[in-house]
Amino acid sequence: MKNVLLIGDSIRMGYDKSVKNSLKSKANVYFPEENCRFASYVLRYMHEYKKILGNDRVDVLHWNAGLWDCLRLFGEEPHTPLEIYTYYIERICKRIQKLFPDAKVIFATSTSVQSELMKPDFKRYNEEIEAYNEVAVKVVARYGFQVNDLYAVSVTLPAEAHSDAVHYYTSMGTKIFAEQVLSYLLPALGIDEKIEYKEELYTDKPIGI
Repeated sequence: MKNVLLIGDSIRMGYDKSVKNSLKSKANVYFPEENCRFASYVLRYMHEYKKILGNDRVDVLHWNAGLWDCLRLFGEEPHTPLEIYTYYIERICKRIQKLFPDAKVIFATSTSVQSELMKPDFKRYNEEIEAYNEVAVKVVARYGFQVNDLYAVSVTLPAEAHSDAVHYYTSMGTKIFAEQVLSYLLPALGIDEKIEYKEELYTDKPIGI
């Protein structure tokens, strides 16, 4: 079977188990147990994430980074300035080409948040998430990576799809995002048959995001 590697923050953690269960007997799905955090962290640990598969090859890589980068703590500027975020996304793309030269690569945009429910000392704004997504999409496009626009999906969802101001760990949110990811993974894997969605909700408390 072909191998899928999912890399990303706690949004990824919300759908990864459901994607794995749904692809059982169709493809092997791997992902880190940890939250992959911000772009510089992804760059630092991408080669470690590759080791999760041992010596097996990655056929499809689906990844994201951005929500940690645009986080404003204590009313300060975003954790990663936009130009530095752009720099790291570029370096991640180069690292991916080096580590996974034969993989089909899919970049997922960061999802929207409910800013009005967030505390002043721990804040994100959708207009900034959009700006970070925009520059990331431009960079990954230059490398020929496909884009899975999870942000566009997220802004269509009702409040009840949220489990908190940032996450979508509800049955509704999990299903929508897992099926969206699967809609990109299946053709990348060459699977043209309909598969059964098998949900596994993420119930742990999100770390840092």
